[in-house]
Amino acid sequence: MTFDELNTQIALGEDSRRQFKQDISNTDALAAEMAAFANTDGGVIFLGVADDGTLLGLTLADVARLNQMISNAASQHIRSPLAVQTENIALVDGRLLIALTIPKGLDKPYFDRNGVIWLKSGADKRRVNSKEELRRLFQSVDLLHADEVPCKVGVEAIDGRSLADFLQATYGLDIPEKSADLLRLLQNMNLATGEGFLNLAGVLLFGKHPEWVKPAFIVKAVAFPGNVIESSTYVDSEDIGGRLRNVFDDTLRFIMRNLHKRQGQQSFNSVGEPEVPRLVFEELLVNALIHRDYFISAPIRVLIYANRIEIISPGHLPNNLTVEKVKAGNSNLRNPILASFIAKKLLPYRGLGSGILRALEAWSQIDFKDDRESCLFTVTVWRPVD
Repeated sequence: MTFDELNTQIALGEDSRRQFKQDISNTDALAAEMAAFANTDGGVIFLGVADDGTLLGLTLADVARLNQMISNAASQHIRSPLAVQTENIALVDGRLLIALTIPKGLDKPYFDRNGVIWLKSGADKRRVNSKEELRRLFQSVDLLHADEVPCKVGVEAIDGRSLADFLQATYGLDIPEKSADLLRLLQNMNLATGEGFLNLAGVLLFGKHPEWVKPAFIVKAVAFPGNVIESSTYVDSEDIGGRLRNVFDDTLRFIMRNLHKRQGQQSFNSVGEPEVPRLVFEELLVNALIHRDYFISAPIRVLIYANRIEIISPGHLPNNLTVEKVKAGNSNLRNPILASFIAKKLLPYRGLGSGILRALEAWSQIDFKDDRESCLFTVTVWRPVD
């Protein structure tokens, strides 16, 4: 890193990927900082820099001491050991800085020597203190998926008609009459656990009342008259629950009834075409329902404004996905059981990351925002200007 590149980095200030330390004298404290970076998205610790960005520098003796401390922290004070990199950067007065680069971890979660798991929170760090956060860490390295987590209901919570229709249409099978046979079938379909509980995928796909079991996993839809959220004035509002197919159908109906219709070249008595093609919302809704983070107990929100429609999903993009990669057709299966069943025509889903591409081909005025601090992914569909 050149001196100019260093100044550019320092000028940006501290954030979740960059931290300044004037000095460190405690190996355990350094290990906690390194574990927090590894458990999040990686980053750089600049040693010899004050909190306000002043380049104070280090002596050669400081550099030798700190490099030894870094080596000990990475290999002995963190579980599992981390492979980090250090770079000494010369200042104009002959003093040095250390740029300590911690990669995004491949073996999450990383613990400090006291067994504490740390995460970055802005420029600071915080302890992981909930099972939900721990599950999301395991999810990020493909050790656990939300759709396979058991719910506290058994086969009695299954909607027999919807499952029977699916079995007949997909496999030509009849639904078993005996509960034991039904449970065995659901286990073979990866919709129930060995202990006899439905997992989340089983509840969301074929449950009688999924919103009773998981009340947060609904869609909250509101249409406003203007371009901002208003606390007391709205055009339309609906809380949409049920099985995923019902949620999809009812949410799509909500959006379509709140869009303008255009006659175009059609006759005066025709219904008219929606201002934004229906296909756009089909693709975006399917993606939201399949790829949202079900470890976060929050609803999907659909907000319709005078100039745009927003679909806000809990959870930022998983692993190494970025907005640019999503727009290029890349995908990452956060909920593989749901995706495998949806691909069997439960919803109009084609997989392989093609949904976003089809939506953009049908309507190019779509923006995507991956908010990692708030853990939200927002799709904004801009309405045509009259």
